[in-house]
Amino acid sequence: MDVAILGATGLVGQMFVRLLENHPWFKIERLVASERSKGKKYKDIAEWPSGDIGEMEVEGLGDFLKDPDVDLVFSALPSSIAGEVEEKLAEKTPVFSNASSHRYEEDVPIIVPEVNGDQLKLIEVQQEQRGWEGFIVTNPNCSTAILVLSLKVLSEFELKKVNVVTMQAISGAGFKGLSALQIFDNVIPYIGKEEWKIENESRKILGLDFEISAVTTRVPVSHGHTEAVFVELGQDTTVEELRRAFESFDPLRDLKLPSYAKPIVYKEIPQPKLHRELGKGMSVTVGKLGKINEKMFKYVILGHNLVRGAAGGSILNAELTYRKKVI
Repeated sequence: MDVAILGATGLVGQMFVRLLENHPWFKIERLVASERSKGKKYKDIAEWPSGDIGEMEVEGLGDFLKDPDVDLVFSALPSSIAGEVEEKLAEKTPVFSNASSHRYEEDVPIIVPEVNGDQLKLIEVQQEQRGWEGFIVTNPNCSTAILVLSLKVLSEFELKKVNVVTMQAISGAGFKGLSALQIFDNVIPYIGKEEWKIENESRKILGLDFEISAVTTRVPVSHGHTEAVFVELGQDTTVEELRRAFESFDPLRDLKLPSYAKPIVYKEIPQPKLHRELGKGMSVTVGKLGKINEKMFKYVILGHNLVRGAAGGSILNAELTYRKKVI
Protein backbone atom coordinates (compact mmCIF):
# COMPACT_ATOMS: atom_id res chain seq x y z
CA MET A 1 0.00 0.00 0.00
CA ASP A 2 1.27 3.47 -0.88
CA VAL A 3 1.38 5.86 2.08
CA ALA A 4 2.01 9.52 2.77
CA ILE A 5 3.48 10.95 5.95
CA LEU A 6 2.22 14.38 6.94
CA GLY A 7 4.50 16.45 9.17
CA ALA A 8 7.40 14.33 7.96
CA THR A 9 10.12 16.72 9.15
CA GLY A 10 9.13 16.85 12.85
CA LEU A 11 10.33 14.44 15.53
CA VAL A 12 7.31 12.14 15.22
CA GLY A 13 7.25 12.48 11.44
CA GLN A 14 10.89 11.45 11.19
CA MET A 15 10.17 8.46 13.43
CA PHE A 16 7.34 7.46 11.07
CA VAL A 17 9.82 7.52 8.19
CA ARG A 18 12.42 5.54 10.11
CA LEU A 19 9.94 2.81 11.11
CA LEU A 20 8.34 2.56 7.67
CA GLU A 21 11.53 2.63 5.61
CA ASN A 22 11.56 -1.13 4.97
CA HIS A 23 8.01 -2.00 5.93
CA PRO A 24 6.67 -5.13 4.15
CA TRP A 25 3.11 -3.79 3.74
CA PHE A 26 3.38 -0.01 3.54
CA LYS A 27 5.56 1.88 1.06
CA ILE A 28 6.42 5.54 1.59
CA GLU A 29 5.42 7.40 -1.57
CA ARG A 30 5.04 10.98 -0.38
CA LEU A 31 6.66 13.07 2.36
CA VAL A 32 4.66 16.15 3.27
CA ALA A 33 5.61 19.11 5.44
CA SER A 34 5.23 22.86 5.71
CA GLU A 35 5.92 25.27 2.86
CA ARG A 36 9.38 26.11 4.21
CA SER A 37 10.47 22.51 3.55
CA LYS A 38 8.82 22.28 0.14
CA GLY A 39 11.17 21.18 -2.65
CA LYS A 40 14.03 20.13 -0.37
CA LYS A 41 15.48 16.64 -0.39
CA TYR A 42 14.58 14.73 2.74
CA LYS A 43 18.23 13.96 3.51
CA ASP A 44 18.89 17.71 3.78
CA ILE A 45 16.26 18.06 6.51
CA ALA A 46 16.62 14.82 8.46
CA GLU A 47 20.19 13.75 9.14
CA TRP A 48 19.90 9.98 9.03
CA PRO A 49 18.02 9.06 5.78
CA SER A 50 19.97 7.52 2.92
CA GLY A 51 19.16 5.83 -0.34
CA ASP A 52 15.83 6.42 -2.03
CA ILE A 53 14.08 8.00 0.95
CA GLY A 54 16.91 10.48 1.47
CA GLU A 55 16.59 11.55 -2.16
CA MET A 56 12.81 12.06 -1.97
CA GLU A 57 11.59 15.61 -2.39
CA VAL A 58 9.38 17.01 0.36
CA GLU A 59 5.98 18.32 -0.74
CA GLY A 60 4.15 21.27 0.73
CA LEU A 61 0.89 20.42 2.49
CA GLY A 62 -1.14 22.64 0.15
CA ASP A 63 0.11 20.85 -2.96
CA PHE A 64 -0.52 17.44 -1.43
CA LEU A 65 -4.12 18.27 -0.57
CA LYS A 66 -4.83 19.09 -4.22
CA ASP A 67 -4.06 15.50 -5.20
CA PRO A 68 -3.72 13.13 -2.20
CA ASP A 69 -3.36 10.01 -4.33
CA VAL A 70 -2.24 7.39 -1.77
CA ASP A 71 -3.83 4.37 -0.10
CA LEU A 72 -3.48 5.70 3.44
CA VAL A 73 -2.04 8.62 5.40
CA PHE A 74 -0.03 8.80 8.60
CA SER A 75 -0.45 12.20 10.23
CA ALA A 76 2.11 13.78 12.51
CA LEU A 77 0.66 17.24 11.98
CA PRO A 78 0.37 19.70 14.86
CA SER A 79 -3.09 19.59 16.42
CA SER A 80 -3.59 23.24 15.50
CA ILE A 81 -3.93 22.32 11.81
CA ALA A 82 -4.59 18.58 11.87
CA GLY A 83 -8.35 18.76 12.45
CA GLU A 84 -9.48 20.28 9.16
CA VAL A 85 -6.78 18.61 7.08
CA GLU A 86 -7.50 15.13 8.39
CA GLU A 87 -11.25 15.52 7.88
CA LYS A 88 -10.72 16.56 4.26
CA LEU A 89 -8.49 13.56 3.59
CA ALA A 90 -10.77 11.11 5.42
CA GLU A 91 -13.54 11.77 2.91
CA LYS A 92 -11.67 9.40 0.59
CA THR A 93 -8.63 8.01 2.43
CA PRO A 94 -7.89 6.22 5.73
CA VAL A 95 -6.01 8.52 8.12
CA PHE A 96 -4.00 7.25 11.09
CA SER A 97 -3.36 10.26 13.27
CA ASN A 98 -0.99 11.06 16.08
CA ALA A 99 -2.72 14.41 16.68
CA SER A 100 -5.27 15.03 19.43
CA SER A 101 -7.73 16.93 17.20
CA HIS A 102 -10.28 14.10 16.84
CA ARG A 103 -9.53 11.84 19.83
CA TYR A 104 -12.51 12.97 21.88
CA GLU A 105 -15.21 12.63 19.22
CA GLU A 106 -17.62 9.78 19.91
CA ASP A 107 -17.25 8.10 16.51
CA VAL A 108 -13.43 8.32 16.37
CA PRO A 109 -11.58 5.50 18.13
CA ILE A 110 -8.40 6.00 20.14
CA ILE A 111 -6.68 2.67 19.57
CA VAL A 112 -3.98 0.76 21.40
CA PRO A 113 -4.24 -2.59 19.60
CA GLU A 114 -3.45 -4.83 22.58
CA VAL A 115 -6.02 -2.98 24.67
CA ASN A 116 -9.04 -2.07 22.55
CA GLY A 117 -8.57 -3.28 18.98
CA ASP A 118 -12.24 -4.23 18.93
CA GLN A 119 -13.10 -0.51 18.93
CA LEU A 120 -12.08 -0.41 15.27
CA LYS A 121 -15.75 -1.25 14.70
CA LEU A 122 -16.37 2.48 15.22
CA ILE A 123 -14.96 3.02 11.73
CA GLU A 124 -18.21 1.80 10.20
CA VAL A 125 -20.22 4.14 12.44
CA GLN A 126 -17.95 7.04 11.53
CA GLN A 127 -18.21 6.38 7.79
CA GLU A 128 -21.99 6.06 7.93
CA GLN A 129 -22.51 9.20 10.01
CA ARG A 130 -20.09 11.36 8.02
CA GLY A 131 -20.57 9.93 4.54
CA TRP A 132 -16.85 9.18 4.21
CA GLU A 133 -15.14 6.50 2.17
CA GLY A 134 -12.08 6.82 4.39
CA PHE A 135 -11.87 7.31 8.14
CA ILE A 136 -9.80 8.65 11.03
CA VAL A 137 -8.20 6.40 13.64
CA THR A 138 -6.15 8.05 16.38
CA ASN A 139 -3.56 6.82 18.82
CA PRO A 140 -3.42 8.33 22.31
CA ASN A 141 -1.17 10.80 24.00
CA CYS A 142 2.28 9.24 24.51
CA SER A 143 1.99 8.85 28.29
CA THR A 144 -1.49 7.36 27.97
CA ALA A 145 -0.30 4.85 25.37
CA ILE A 146 2.32 3.54 27.78
CA LEU A 147 0.05 3.56 30.84
CA VAL A 148 -3.03 1.80 29.42
CA LEU A 149 -1.11 -1.34 28.49
CA SER A 150 -0.56 -1.97 32.19
CA LEU A 151 -4.07 -0.86 33.15
CA LYS A 152 -5.55 -3.35 30.68
CA VAL A 153 -3.86 -6.14 32.61
CA LEU A 154 -5.09 -4.75 35.92
CA SER A 155 -8.64 -4.35 34.64
CA GLU A 156 -8.97 -8.12 35.05
CA PHE A 157 -8.65 -7.52 38.80
CA GLU A 158 -11.42 -4.87 38.90
CA LEU A 159 -9.68 -1.53 38.51
CA LYS A 160 -11.05 1.01 40.99
CA LYS A 161 -8.60 3.91 41.28
CA VAL A 162 -5.39 5.06 39.58
CA ASN A 163 -2.91 7.75 40.58
CA VAL A 164 0.02 8.33 38.23
CA VAL A 165 3.04 10.64 38.22
CA THR A 166 4.88 10.89 34.90
CA MET A 167 8.54 11.74 34.31
CA GLN A 168 8.50 12.63 30.63
CA ALA A 169 11.40 12.94 28.20
CA ILE A 170 12.40 16.17 26.50
CA SER A 171 11.62 14.76 23.05
CA GLY A 172 7.95 14.67 24.01
CA ALA A 173 7.95 18.45 23.61
CA GLY A 174 9.10 18.26 19.96
CA PHE A 175 11.73 20.35 18.21
CA LYS A 176 10.19 23.54 19.55
CA GLY A 177 10.05 22.26 23.10
CA LEU A 178 12.16 23.11 26.10
CA SER A 179 15.61 24.62 25.74
CA ALA A 180 18.62 22.95 27.33
CA LEU A 181 18.88 25.79 29.82
CA GLN A 182 15.30 25.27 31.00
CA ILE A 183 15.60 21.55 31.59
CA PHE A 184 19.21 21.22 32.82
CA ASP A 185 19.34 20.53 36.56
CA ASN A 186 15.57 20.82 36.67
CA VAL A 187 12.21 19.05 36.84
CA ILE A 188 9.26 20.97 35.42
CA PRO A 189 5.92 19.86 36.92
CA TYR A 190 3.78 21.22 34.11
CA ILE A 191 2.93 19.96 30.63
CA GLY A 192 -0.05 21.75 29.14
CA LYS A 193 -3.27 19.66 28.96
CA GLU A 194 -1.30 16.47 29.54
CA GLU A 195 -2.95 15.52 32.82
CA TRP A 196 -6.44 15.95 31.35
CA LYS A 197 -5.46 13.84 28.33
CA ILE A 198 -4.16 10.96 30.46
CA GLU A 199 -7.24 10.95 32.66
CA ASN A 200 -9.82 11.12 29.87
CA GLU A 201 -8.11 9.09 27.17
CA SER A 202 -7.45 6.20 29.57
CA ARG A 203 -11.13 5.88 30.41
CA LYS A 204 -12.19 6.06 26.74
CA ILE A 205 -9.66 3.46 25.61
CA LEU A 206 -10.43 1.00 28.40
CA GLY A 207 -14.17 1.60 28.24
CA LEU A 208 -14.26 1.71 32.03
CA ASP A 209 -15.43 4.28 34.55
CA PHE A 210 -12.75 4.45 37.23
CA GLU A 211 -11.15 7.22 39.23
CA ILE A 212 -7.86 8.44 37.80
CA SER A 213 -5.63 11.38 38.67
CA ALA A 214 -2.36 12.37 37.00
CA VAL A 215 0.57 14.68 37.74
CA THR A 216 2.88 15.23 34.76
CA THR A 217 6.50 16.41 34.83
CA ARG A 218 9.25 17.03 32.29
CA VAL A 219 12.68 15.65 33.20
CA PRO A 220 16.16 15.86 31.60
CA VAL A 221 15.96 12.57 29.67
CA SER A 222 16.21 12.44 25.86
CA HIS A 223 13.73 9.64 25.07
CA GLY A 224 11.52 7.42 27.25
CA HIS A 225 8.66 8.34 29.58
CA THR A 226 8.74 6.83 33.07
CA GLU A 227 5.56 6.68 35.16
CA ALA A 228 5.02 5.85 38.83
CA VAL A 229 1.59 4.25 39.16
CA PHE A 230 -0.54 3.57 42.25
CA VAL A 231 -3.67 1.46 41.81
CA GLU A 232 -6.56 0.26 43.91
CA LEU A 233 -8.13 -3.02 42.82
CA GLY A 234 -11.49 -4.50 43.69
CA GLN A 235 -10.22 -8.08 43.93
CA ASP A 236 -7.79 -9.56 46.41
CA THR A 237 -4.56 -10.62 44.73
CA THR A 238 -0.82 -10.82 45.31
CA VAL A 239 2.30 -9.24 43.86
CA GLU A 240 3.24 -12.60 42.36
CA GLU A 241 -0.12 -12.99 40.64
CA LEU A 242 0.05 -9.47 39.19
CA ARG A 243 3.59 -10.03 37.94
CA ARG A 244 2.50 -13.24 36.19
CA ALA A 245 -0.40 -11.35 34.62
CA PHE A 246 1.94 -8.63 33.32
CA GLU A 247 4.43 -11.14 31.93
CA SER A 248 1.80 -13.31 30.21
CA PHE A 249 -0.08 -10.42 28.57
CA ASP A 250 0.43 -10.86 24.82
CA PRO A 251 -2.85 -10.61 22.85
CA LEU A 252 -1.32 -9.88 19.40
CA ARG A 253 1.23 -12.68 19.42
CA ASP A 254 -0.45 -14.83 16.74
CA LEU A 255 -1.42 -12.06 14.30
CA LYS A 256 2.04 -11.74 12.71
CA LEU A 257 1.96 -7.95 12.55
CA PRO A 258 5.27 -6.46 11.26
CA SER A 259 5.62 -4.03 14.19
CA TYR A 260 4.68 -6.61 16.82
CA ALA A 261 6.73 -6.85 19.99
CA LYS A 262 5.83 -8.37 23.33
CA PRO A 263 3.89 -5.47 24.85
CA ILE A 264 5.08 -5.75 28.46
CA VAL A 265 8.50 -6.85 29.70
CA TYR A 266 9.20 -7.09 33.43
CA LYS A 267 12.48 -5.63 34.73
CA GLU A 268 12.92 -4.95 38.41
CA ILE A 269 14.29 -1.42 37.92
CA PRO A 270 13.07 0.15 34.64
CA GLN A 271 15.39 2.84 33.27
CA PRO A 272 15.11 4.86 30.03
CA LYS A 273 18.76 4.47 29.13
CA LEU A 274 18.64 0.67 29.45
CA HIS A 275 15.13 -0.30 28.45
CA ARG A 276 13.47 2.23 26.11
CA GLU A 277 14.59 0.33 22.97
CA LEU A 278 13.21 -3.06 24.03
CA GLY A 279 11.15 -4.56 21.23
CA LYS A 280 12.59 -1.87 18.94
CA GLY A 281 10.83 0.67 21.13
CA MET A 282 7.44 -1.06 21.07
CA SER A 283 7.74 -2.94 24.38
CA VAL A 284 7.05 -1.18 27.65
CA THR A 285 8.86 -2.14 30.83
CA VAL A 286 7.09 -2.74 34.14
CA GLY A 287 8.99 -3.01 37.41
CA LYS A 288 9.18 -2.15 41.11
CA LEU A 289 5.86 -3.90 41.66
CA GLY A 290 4.86 -3.73 45.32
CA LYS A 291 1.88 -4.04 47.61
CA ILE A 292 0.66 -1.11 49.74
CA ASN A 293 -2.26 -2.90 51.43
CA GLU A 294 -4.79 -5.62 50.59
CA LYS A 295 -6.21 -3.77 47.59
CA MET A 296 -3.53 -1.19 46.68
CA PHE A 297 -0.39 -1.75 44.62
CA LYS A 298 2.36 0.37 43.09
CA TYR A 299 4.68 -0.09 40.13
CA VAL A 300 6.83 1.80 37.60
CA ILE A 301 6.30 1.64 33.85
CA LEU A 302 8.56 2.92 31.08
CA GLY A 303 8.10 3.27 27.33
CA HIS A 304 9.64 4.98 24.30
CA ASN A 305 7.53 8.07 23.75
CA LEU A 306 8.30 8.46 20.02
CA VAL A 307 7.84 4.79 19.14
CA ARG A 308 5.23 3.04 21.31
CA GLY A 309 3.86 6.43 22.38
CA ALA A 310 3.60 7.95 18.90
CA ALA A 311 4.68 6.77 15.43
CA GLY A 312 5.07 3.07 16.25
CA GLY A 313 1.69 2.94 17.93
CA SER A 314 0.03 4.53 14.91
CA ILE A 315 1.72 2.10 12.53
CA LEU A 316 0.58 -0.83 14.68
CA ASN A 317 -2.97 0.55 14.45
CA ALA A 318 -2.71 0.54 10.65
CA GLU A 319 -1.29 -2.98 10.63
CA LEU A 320 -4.15 -4.29 12.77
CA THR A 321 -6.68 -2.53 10.52
CA TYR A 322 -5.01 -4.08 7.45
CA ARG A 323 -4.94 -7.54 9.06
CA LYS A 324 -8.66 -7.24 9.83
CA LYS A 325 -9.23 -6.33 6.16
CA VAL A 326 -10.72 -2.92 6.99
CA ILE A 327 -8.22 -1.38 4.55
